Amino acid sequence: MTDKIKIITTGGTIDKVYFDALSDYQVGEPSIGQILEEANVELDYVVQKVCKKDSLDLTDADRDAIAEAVRNSKETRVLITHGTDTMIKTAQFLRNIAGKTIVFTGAMNPTKIRNSDAFFNVGCAIIAVQTLPSGVYIAMNGQIHNPERIQKNRTHQRFEPL
Repeated sequence: MTDKIKIITTGGTIDKVYFDALSDYQVGEPSIGQILEEANVELDYVVQKVCKKDSLDLTDADRDAIAEAVRNSKETRVLITHGTDTMIKTAQFLRNIAGKTIVFTGAMNPTKIRNSDAFFNVGCAIIAVQTLPSGVYIAMNGQIHNPERIQKNRTHQRFEPL
């Protein structure tokens, strides 16, 4: 049996709920539990909501709270759902946490949208957090990235090497 996985949620597009065509939105409740349930995933995991923000609104205090949640977690395998705009910055912020496998993921389109990439990205992150050695990673677009060597390409809606 695999070790229990700690899932930390911070908000971001993966959890956004849109109200009209003019992009009026709120960051809703974490969607990862629903994603895992609908995929019939049989894992031992616990979800902890640290914040519920668009990643552009995250502060260093929020990053400190995320880091504290990771450090205080008895689980050594941690998956973090996060907005894509500042995911790299937060991942780099956690780079000095030793002894844990920390995998960030998110979505370019909200979970509630039919063609969302959330389901695929979460699936990749679940596999990554169970199999990678200690360190900090980003699982997006079917690839595992080192947060020190990637960038977000807004035009193509993906992460790619620097």
